[in-house]
Amino acid sequence: MKRFFKSRWFKIPFFTLTFVFAAIGFFLTVSYLAITMRWTDEAGQVDVNNRYFQEIHDKYNQDFKIDSVKVVKQQYEALNRIILLNEFYPKNAQFILAAMQKGGSEVEILRMLDAVDLQLKNDQDYQAEVRKLRKKVAQNKRVSGLSVFDWMNISEWQDFKAAVAKDKHLIDSAANQTGVEARLIVACLVGEQIRLFNSNREIYKTYIGPLKVLSVESHFSFGVTGIKELTAMNIEKNLKDPACEFYLGKQYETLLDFKATDTAAIRVERIDRLVDYRNHYYSYLYAAIFLKQVKVQWEKAGYPIDKRPEILTTLFNVGFPQSKPKAKPRVGGSTILIHEKPYSFGAIGYQFYYSGELYDLFPFEQQKFDWKRD
Repeated sequence: MKRFFKSRWFKIPFFTLTFVFAAIGFFLTVSYLAITMRWTDEAGQVDVNNRYFQEIHDKYNQDFKIDSVKVVKQQYEALNRIILLNEFYPKNAQFILAAMQKGGSEVEILRMLDAVDLQLKNDQDYQAEVRKLRKKVAQNKRVSGLSVFDWMNISEWQDFKAAVAKDKHLIDSAANQTGVEARLIVACLVGEQIRLFNSNREIYKTYIGPLKVLSVESHFSFGVTGIKELTAMNIEKNLKDPACEFYLGKQYETLLDFKATDTAAIRVERIDRLVDYRNHYYSYLYAAIFLKQVKVQWEKAGYPIDKRPEILTTLFNVGFPQSKPKAKPRVGGSTILIHEKPYSFGAIGYQFYYSGELYDLFPFEQQKFDWKRD
Protein backbone atom coordinates (compact mmCIF):
# COMPACT_ATOMS: atom_id res chain seq x y z
CA MET A 1 0.00 0.00 0.00
CA LYS A 2 2.84 2.41 0.93
CA ARG A 3 4.38 1.56 -2.36
CA PHE A 4 1.09 2.67 -4.15
CA PHE A 5 0.96 6.04 -2.39
CA LYS A 6 4.55 6.69 -3.42
CA SER A 7 3.89 5.74 -7.03
CA ARG A 8 3.38 8.32 -9.78
CA TRP A 9 -0.09 6.91 -10.47
CA PHE A 10 -1.20 8.34 -7.13
CA LYS A 11 0.98 11.42 -6.77
CA ILE A 12 0.16 13.06 -10.10
CA PRO A 13 -3.67 12.96 -9.78
CA PHE A 14 -3.50 13.82 -6.09
CA PHE A 15 -1.34 16.91 -6.42
CA THR A 16 -3.24 17.97 -9.55
CA LEU A 17 -6.56 17.88 -7.72
CA THR A 18 -5.03 19.58 -4.70
CA PHE A 19 -3.79 22.49 -6.82
CA VAL A 20 -7.14 22.73 -8.66
CA PHE A 21 -9.17 22.94 -5.45
CA ALA A 22 -6.66 25.37 -3.98
CA ALA A 23 -6.98 27.58 -7.06
CA ILE A 24 -10.79 27.45 -6.93
CA GLY A 25 -10.71 28.30 -3.25
CA PHE A 26 -8.38 31.19 -3.87
CA PHE A 27 -10.58 32.51 -6.70
CA LEU A 28 -13.72 32.29 -4.58
CA THR A 29 -12.03 33.99 -1.66
CA VAL A 30 -10.75 36.84 -3.81
CA SER A 31 -14.16 37.19 -5.50
CA TYR A 32 -15.90 37.39 -2.14
CA LEU A 33 -13.47 40.02 -0.91
CA ALA A 34 -13.84 41.97 -4.19
CA ILE A 35 -17.62 42.06 -3.87
CA THR A 36 -17.50 42.85 -0.16
CA MET A 37 -14.98 45.61 -0.58
CA ARG A 38 -16.88 46.94 -3.72
CA TRP A 39 -13.73 46.51 -5.86
CA THR A 40 -15.94 45.41 -8.79
CA ASP A 41 -18.27 48.43 -8.80
CA GLU A 42 -18.50 50.29 -12.15
CA ALA A 43 -17.56 53.90 -11.89
CA GLY A 44 -20.50 54.79 -14.31
CA GLN A 45 -20.63 57.47 -16.97
CA VAL A 46 -22.74 60.57 -17.50
CA ASP A 47 -24.60 60.36 -20.80
CA VAL A 48 -23.27 62.84 -23.33
CA ASN A 49 -26.83 64.13 -23.79
CA ASN A 50 -27.52 64.61 -20.09
CA ARG A 51 -27.81 68.39 -20.48
CA TYR A 52 -30.38 68.00 -23.22
CA PHE A 53 -32.42 65.54 -21.14
CA GLN A 54 -32.48 68.06 -18.30
CA GLU A 55 -33.52 70.86 -20.65
CA ILE A 56 -36.40 68.77 -21.95
CA HIS A 57 -37.47 67.94 -18.40
CA ASP A 58 -37.34 71.60 -17.41
CA LYS A 59 -39.32 72.55 -20.50
CA TYR A 60 -42.21 70.24 -19.58
CA ASN A 61 -42.18 70.49 -15.79
CA GLN A 62 -45.30 70.98 -13.69
CA ASP A 63 -45.46 74.65 -14.65
CA PHE A 64 -45.87 73.82 -18.36
CA LYS A 65 -49.46 74.83 -19.00
CA ILE A 66 -51.14 75.82 -22.25
CA ASP A 67 -54.58 77.36 -22.67
CA SER A 68 -57.12 76.22 -25.23
CA VAL A 69 -55.81 78.60 -27.89
CA LYS A 70 -52.21 77.55 -27.41
CA VAL A 71 -53.28 73.90 -27.49
CA VAL A 72 -54.36 74.41 -31.10
CA LYS A 73 -51.07 76.14 -31.88
CA GLN A 74 -49.13 73.28 -30.28
CA GLN A 75 -51.12 70.75 -32.32
CA TYR A 76 -50.30 72.57 -35.55
CA GLU A 77 -46.64 72.77 -34.59
CA ALA A 78 -46.63 69.05 -33.83
CA LEU A 79 -48.27 68.22 -37.17
CA ASN A 80 -45.72 70.30 -39.05
CA ARG A 81 -42.87 68.60 -37.23
CA ILE A 82 -44.37 65.16 -37.95
CA ILE A 83 -44.64 66.06 -41.64
CA LEU A 84 -41.01 67.14 -41.60
CA LEU A 85 -39.91 63.97 -39.82
CA ASN A 86 -41.81 61.92 -42.40
CA GLU A 87 -39.41 63.17 -45.07
CA PHE A 88 -36.46 61.72 -43.15
CA TYR A 89 -37.80 58.83 -41.06
CA PRO A 90 -41.36 57.88 -42.10
CA LYS A 91 -41.55 54.98 -39.65
CA ASN A 92 -41.02 57.21 -36.62
CA ALA A 93 -43.36 59.83 -38.03
CA GLN A 94 -46.10 57.20 -38.33
CA PHE A 95 -45.59 56.11 -34.73
CA ILE A 96 -45.96 59.67 -33.44
CA LEU A 97 -48.94 60.42 -35.67
CA ALA A 98 -50.66 57.24 -34.45
CA ALA A 99 -50.11 58.32 -30.84
CA MET A 100 -51.57 61.73 -31.66
CA GLN A 101 -54.63 60.22 -33.36
CA LYS A 102 -55.25 57.95 -30.37
CA GLY A 103 -55.51 60.89 -28.02
CA GLY A 104 -51.97 61.38 -26.80
CA SER A 105 -51.63 64.64 -24.89
CA GLU A 106 -49.96 67.61 -26.53
CA VAL A 107 -47.10 67.40 -24.02
CA GLU A 108 -46.41 63.72 -24.72
CA ILE A 109 -46.49 64.24 -28.50
CA LEU A 110 -44.07 67.17 -28.23
CA ARG A 111 -41.78 65.10 -26.03
CA MET A 112 -41.81 62.31 -28.61
CA LEU A 113 -40.72 64.84 -31.21
CA ASP A 114 -38.07 66.26 -28.89
CA ALA A 115 -36.69 62.75 -28.41
CA VAL A 116 -36.31 62.48 -32.19
CA ASP A 117 -34.72 65.92 -32.42
CA LEU A 118 -32.23 64.92 -29.75
CA GLN A 119 -31.29 61.76 -31.62
CA LEU A 120 -30.87 63.75 -34.83
CA LYS A 121 -29.06 66.73 -33.31
CA ASN A 122 -26.01 66.02 -35.50
CA ASP A 123 -28.01 65.48 -38.68
CA GLN A 124 -27.29 68.77 -40.43
CA ASP A 125 -29.97 68.41 -43.11
CA TYR A 126 -32.69 67.62 -40.59
CA GLN A 127 -31.62 70.35 -38.18
CA ALA A 128 -31.57 72.90 -41.01
CA GLU A 129 -35.20 72.08 -41.81
CA VAL A 130 -36.16 72.24 -38.13
CA ARG A 131 -34.62 75.72 -37.87
CA LYS A 132 -36.63 76.85 -40.90
CA LEU A 133 -39.81 75.52 -39.33
CA ARG A 134 -39.15 77.21 -35.98
CA LYS A 135 -38.30 80.48 -37.68
CA LYS A 136 -41.58 80.36 -39.54
CA VAL A 137 -43.47 79.72 -36.29
CA ALA A 138 -41.61 82.53 -34.53
CA GLN A 139 -42.54 84.99 -37.28
CA ASN A 140 -46.21 84.25 -36.72
CA LYS A 141 -46.54 84.79 -33.00
CA ARG A 142 -49.98 86.37 -33.16
CA VAL A 143 -52.42 83.74 -31.89
CA SER A 144 -56.04 84.78 -31.59
CA GLY A 145 -58.69 83.19 -29.44
CA LEU A 146 -61.33 84.48 -31.84
CA SER A 147 -62.96 82.76 -34.77
CA VAL A 148 -61.79 83.62 -38.27
CA PHE A 149 -65.49 84.16 -39.05
CA ASP A 150 -66.17 87.58 -37.51
CA TRP A 151 -69.87 87.11 -36.88
CA MET A 152 -69.15 84.12 -34.65
CA ASN A 153 -67.21 86.34 -32.24
CA ILE A 154 -70.19 88.39 -31.07
CA SER A 155 -71.91 87.58 -27.79
CA GLU A 156 -75.22 86.85 -29.52
CA TRP A 157 -73.65 83.84 -31.23
CA GLN A 158 -73.09 82.20 -27.84
CA ASP A 159 -76.76 82.73 -27.01
CA PHE A 160 -77.78 81.19 -30.32
CA LYS A 161 -75.66 78.09 -29.71
CA ALA A 162 -77.23 77.59 -26.30
CA ALA A 163 -80.70 77.94 -27.83
CA VAL A 164 -80.16 75.56 -30.74
CA ALA A 165 -78.66 72.92 -28.43
CA LYS A 166 -82.07 72.73 -26.73
CA ASP A 167 -83.62 71.76 -30.07
CA LYS A 168 -81.14 69.05 -31.01
CA HIS A 169 -83.68 66.25 -30.52
CA LEU A 170 -86.18 68.01 -32.79
CA ILE A 171 -83.61 68.71 -35.51
CA ASP A 172 -82.37 65.12 -35.36
CA SER A 173 -85.96 63.89 -35.61
CA ALA A 174 -86.59 65.94 -38.75
CA ALA A 175 -83.29 64.68 -40.18
CA ASN A 176 -84.24 61.07 -39.52
CA GLN A 177 -87.68 61.52 -41.06
CA THR A 178 -86.33 63.01 -44.28
CA GLY A 179 -82.80 61.66 -44.64
CA VAL A 180 -81.44 65.21 -44.73
CA GLU A 181 -78.25 65.86 -42.78
CA ALA A 182 -79.01 67.71 -39.55
CA ARG A 183 -76.11 70.11 -40.08
CA LEU A 184 -77.65 71.26 -43.38
CA ILE A 185 -80.91 72.01 -41.57
CA VAL A 186 -79.03 74.02 -38.94
CA ALA A 187 -77.20 75.94 -41.69
CA CYS A 188 -80.59 77.22 -42.86
CA LEU A 189 -81.62 77.98 -39.28
CA VAL A 190 -78.44 80.01 -38.70
CA GLY A 191 -79.08 82.18 -41.74
CA GLU A 192 -82.62 82.93 -40.63
CA GLN A 193 -81.91 83.55 -36.96
CA ILE A 194 -78.73 85.55 -37.44
CA ARG A 195 -80.69 88.52 -38.76
CA LEU A 196 -81.73 89.09 -35.15
CA PHE A 197 -78.12 89.07 -33.88
CA ASN A 198 -78.25 92.62 -32.71
CA SER A 199 -78.35 93.27 -28.98
CA ASN A 200 -80.07 96.62 -29.64
CA ARG A 201 -83.17 94.93 -30.98
CA GLU A 202 -86.04 94.74 -28.52
CA ILE A 203 -86.75 91.10 -29.34
CA TYR A 204 -83.19 90.17 -28.53
CA LYS A 205 -83.11 92.12 -25.27
CA THR A 206 -86.48 90.72 -24.17
CA TYR A 207 -86.41 87.08 -25.24
CA ILE A 208 -83.42 85.71 -27.13
CA GLY A 209 -80.60 86.96 -24.91
CA PRO A 210 -82.06 86.39 -21.43
CA LEU A 211 -83.91 83.12 -22.17
CA LYS A 212 -81.49 81.62 -24.71
CA VAL A 213 -84.35 80.77 -27.07
CA LEU A 214 -84.83 80.97 -30.82
CA SER A 215 -87.02 83.63 -32.35
CA VAL A 216 -90.32 82.36 -33.77
CA GLU A 217 -91.49 84.50 -36.68
CA SER A 218 -95.23 84.92 -37.05
CA HIS A 219 -95.93 87.57 -39.70
CA PHE A 220 -94.64 87.32 -43.29
CA SER A 221 -92.55 84.24 -42.52
CA PHE A 222 -93.25 81.61 -39.90
CA GLY A 223 -91.39 79.58 -37.33
CA VAL A 224 -87.72 79.53 -36.37
CA THR A 225 -86.63 78.81 -39.94
CA GLY A 226 -88.76 81.58 -41.47
CA ILE A 227 -90.93 79.49 -43.82
CA LYS A 228 -93.26 81.63 -45.93
CA GLU A 229 -96.82 80.39 -46.20
CA LEU A 230 -96.68 80.06 -49.99
CA THR A 231 -93.43 78.10 -49.70
CA ALA A 232 -95.01 75.80 -47.12
CA MET A 233 -97.99 75.19 -49.44
CA ASN A 234 -95.67 74.38 -52.36
CA ILE A 235 -93.66 71.97 -50.19
CA GLU A 236 -96.89 70.18 -49.26
CA LYS A 237 -98.10 70.10 -52.88
CA ASN A 238 -94.76 68.78 -54.19
CA LEU A 239 -94.98 65.82 -51.81
CA LYS A 240 -98.23 64.70 -53.44
CA ASP A 241 -97.47 65.24 -57.15
CA PRO A 242 -95.51 62.38 -58.77
CA ALA A 243 -95.29 64.36 -62.01
CA CYS A 244 -93.46 67.38 -60.57
CA GLU A 245 -89.70 67.79 -60.63
CA PHE A 246 -89.57 68.09 -56.83
CA TYR A 247 -91.33 64.80 -56.08
CA LEU A 248 -89.49 62.71 -53.48
CA GLY A 249 -91.35 59.41 -53.68
CA LYS A 250 -94.42 57.69 -52.28
CA GLN A 251 -92.85 57.13 -48.84
CA TYR A 252 -92.85 60.90 -48.24
CA GLU A 253 -96.35 61.72 -49.49
CA THR A 254 -98.06 61.69 -46.07
CA LEU A 255 -95.25 63.42 -44.14
CA LEU A 256 -97.13 66.73 -43.83
CA ASP A 257 -100.75 65.50 -43.84
CA PHE A 258 -103.24 67.60 -41.88
CA LYS A 259 -105.94 66.58 -39.46
CA ALA A 260 -108.23 69.26 -40.89
CA THR A 261 -110.01 68.77 -44.20
CA ASP A 262 -111.33 72.15 -45.39
CA THR A 263 -109.05 74.88 -46.75
CA ALA A 264 -109.56 77.41 -43.96
CA ALA A 265 -108.95 74.90 -41.19
CA ILE A 266 -105.85 73.55 -42.99
CA ARG A 267 -104.43 77.07 -43.16
CA VAL A 268 -104.93 77.56 -39.43
CA GLU A 269 -103.34 74.19 -38.70
CA ARG A 270 -100.39 74.96 -40.98
CA ILE A 271 -99.64 78.28 -39.30
CA ASP A 272 -100.20 76.90 -35.82
CA ARG A 273 -97.70 74.11 -36.19
CA LEU A 274 -95.08 76.43 -37.70
CA VAL A 275 -95.37 79.11 -35.01
CA ASP A 276 -95.57 76.74 -32.04
CA TYR A 277 -93.31 78.41 -29.47
CA ARG A 278 -92.85 75.23 -27.46
CA ASN A 279 -92.14 72.81 -30.30
CA HIS A 280 -90.18 73.81 -33.40
CA TYR A 281 -90.29 70.38 -35.03
CA TYR A 282 -92.36 71.44 -38.04
CA SER A 283 -90.07 74.40 -38.74
CA TYR A 284 -87.20 71.95 -39.12
CA LEU A 285 -89.29 69.41 -41.01
CA TYR A 286 -90.45 71.92 -43.64
CA ALA A 287 -86.88 73.19 -44.05
CA ALA A 288 -85.51 69.66 -44.46
CA ILE A 289 -88.16 68.72 -47.04
CA PHE A 290 -87.47 71.90 -49.02
CA LEU A 291 -83.75 71.09 -49.12
CA LYS A 292 -84.44 67.58 -50.31
CA GLN A 293 -86.94 68.69 -52.94
CA VAL A 294 -84.54 71.16 -54.58
CA LYS A 295 -81.72 68.62 -54.28
CA VAL A 296 -83.86 66.11 -56.22
CA GLN A 297 -84.83 68.77 -58.78
CA TRP A 298 -81.20 69.64 -59.55
CA GLU A 299 -80.14 66.01 -59.52
CA LYS A 300 -82.81 65.08 -62.08
CA ALA A 301 -81.59 67.95 -64.28
CA GLY A 302 -78.04 66.62 -64.15
CA TYR A 303 -76.59 69.24 -61.82
CA PRO A 304 -76.18 67.67 -58.37
CA ILE A 305 -75.83 70.11 -55.47
CA ASP A 306 -75.92 67.68 -52.56
CA LYS A 307 -72.37 68.71 -51.62
CA ARG A 308 -72.98 72.44 -52.05
CA PRO A 309 -74.33 73.77 -48.71
CA GLU A 310 -73.83 77.34 -49.94
CA ILE A 311 -76.16 76.71 -52.90
CA LEU A 312 -78.72 74.77 -50.86
CA THR A 313 -78.94 77.53 -48.25
CA THR A 314 -79.14 80.19 -50.97
CA LEU A 315 -82.07 78.35 -52.56
CA PHE A 316 -83.72 77.95 -49.16
CA ASN A 317 -83.61 81.71 -48.82
CA VAL A 318 -84.80 82.66 -52.31
CA GLY A 319 -87.43 79.91 -52.66
CA PHE A 320 -88.74 77.62 -55.40
CA PRO A 321 -89.17 80.27 -58.15
CA GLN A 322 -85.41 80.94 -58.16
CA SER A 323 -84.46 77.27 -58.14
CA LYS A 324 -83.41 76.81 -61.75
CA PRO A 325 -80.82 74.05 -62.25
CA LYS A 326 -77.68 75.15 -64.07
CA ALA A 327 -74.02 74.27 -64.36
CA LYS A 328 -72.72 77.24 -62.39
CA PRO A 329 -75.21 78.35 -59.74
CA ARG A 330 -74.51 81.51 -57.79
CA VAL A 331 -74.23 81.90 -54.04
CA GLY A 332 -76.22 84.75 -52.55
CA GLY A 333 -79.71 85.47 -51.28
CA SER A 334 -80.75 88.17 -48.87
CA THR A 335 -78.12 90.57 -47.59
CA ILE A 336 -77.98 90.38 -43.81
CA LEU A 337 -76.32 93.00 -41.62
CA ILE A 338 -74.59 91.66 -38.53
CA HIS A 339 -73.32 94.54 -36.42
CA GLU A 340 -73.38 96.70 -39.54
CA LYS A 341 -71.34 94.26 -41.63
CA PRO A 342 -73.10 92.73 -44.69
CA TYR A 343 -73.25 89.01 -45.43
CA SER A 344 -75.27 87.02 -47.93
CA PHE A 345 -77.57 84.26 -46.68
CA GLY A 346 -75.68 81.63 -48.70
CA ALA A 347 -72.29 82.77 -47.40
CA ILE A 348 -73.50 82.54 -43.80
CA GLY A 349 -74.76 79.00 -44.42
CA TYR A 350 -71.46 78.02 -46.00
CA GLN A 351 -69.31 79.54 -43.26
CA PHE A 352 -71.30 77.89 -40.49
CA TYR A 353 -71.38 74.53 -42.24
CA TYR A 354 -67.60 74.33 -42.53
CA SER A 355 -66.71 76.30 -39.37
CA GLY A 356 -66.67 73.35 -36.99
CA GLU A 357 -69.03 75.22 -34.65
CA LEU A 358 -71.63 72.91 -33.02
CA TYR A 359 -69.91 69.93 -34.63
CA ASP A 360 -70.27 67.91 -31.45
CA LEU A 361 -74.04 68.21 -31.80
CA PHE A 362 -74.39 68.22 -35.59
CA PRO A 363 -71.48 66.41 -37.30
CA PHE A 364 -71.04 65.63 -40.98
CA GLU A 365 -72.76 62.50 -42.25
CA GLN A 366 -71.11 60.23 -44.82
CA GLN A 367 -73.76 61.48 -47.24
CA LYS A 368 -75.67 64.72 -46.95
CA PHE A 369 -78.91 63.10 -48.09
CA ASP A 370 -80.18 59.59 -47.43
CA TRP A 371 -77.08 59.10 -45.33
CA LYS A 372 -75.79 55.90 -43.86
CA ARG A 373 -74.06 55.64 -40.53
CA ASP A 374 -71.36 53.14 -39.61
